[in-house]
Amino acid sequence: MLKIKKKHIVDEKKQPFAVQVDIETFEKMERLIEDYALGQLIKENDPGEVLTIEESKDYYHKTRTLASP
Repeated sequence: MLKIKKKHIVDEKKQPFAVQVDIETFEKMERLIEDYALGQLIKENDPGEVLTIEESKDYYHKTRTLASP
């Protein structure tokens, strides 16, 4: 389990309303969440749905074009 160093932020009434973590911990948390989501997508993948190499290249180029500014 990831050890998370955190600071609790409280309001004037001493009620907690937020948590603060350092950047390194936040980035680890992001990677864990992204990896988990990717794993879920892989599980949901239909093994019968296979692209040819040409279809894969076309799809890759379309996604790269959309991601470029």
